[in-house]
Amino acid sequence: MEPYEKRSRTPWVVGVSGASGTPYAAAVVRGLLAAGEDVDLVVSRASRLTLLDETGIKFRDAHWREDLRTWLELGADGKPHTFDVDADGDRVRYWAAGDLAAGPSSGSYPVKGMLIVPASTACVAGVALGLSKDLLQRAASVMLKERRRLVVAVRETPLNGVTLKQLVALDEAGAVVLPASPAFYAGATHIQDLVDFVAGRVLDAAGVPHQLYRRWKGELGEARSRSEG
Repeated sequence: MEPYEKRSRTPWVVGVSGASGTPYAAAVVRGLLAAGEDVDLVVSRASRLTLLDETGIKFRDAHWREDLRTWLELGADGKPHTFDVDADGDRVRYWAAGDLAAGPSSGSYPVKGMLIVPASTACVAGVALGLSKDLLQRAASVMLKERRRLVVAVRETPLNGVTLKQLVALDEAGAVVLPASPAFYAGATHIQDLVDFVAGRVLDAAGVPHQLYRRWKGELGEARSRSEG
């Protein structure tokens, strides 16, 4: 009989599409791991090009654990070894985007939900239309049909009418549409603060506790007074 620990594993699926914003994805994965959550990672083919362009990291199927650790340890400013990340053992599983027989492709595979971060407009279209052209889109379709939580952190500007209609369709299907829009009231002083704000809002939508940003307490100028003090 399979050990109880493995049978009870119920991860969050994190899908990374080809939109700009790979630091957002890294911050979300770090936040999930810090909260004691397990992660099933799906990295699209297009996102590998974006990751290489934004960080210089080559994400390879055969060396995914090594490449993931390098990515997760990287600060949003490009500084290596900024974060100490525990992604060993069974905490993170990686599924190739072309593997349509992977666990997350089936509704019988136990997961808590899925976070697409960042979500490109092509990804939004694929999920809204139910194309399931790769594992990322198929897993998102599974979330919708199984009525599981799906957070779509769309990263594009401006948005045309077609994409807006597709985002409305996702909202009506039960997904949370979450634009990757940093806020400044939390007193950001570094690019990492802005990245963590968006990642924190994604985790908020998933119901995962974190301490990635300072929450609004109804006090005007609180962040400014803190910095001046």
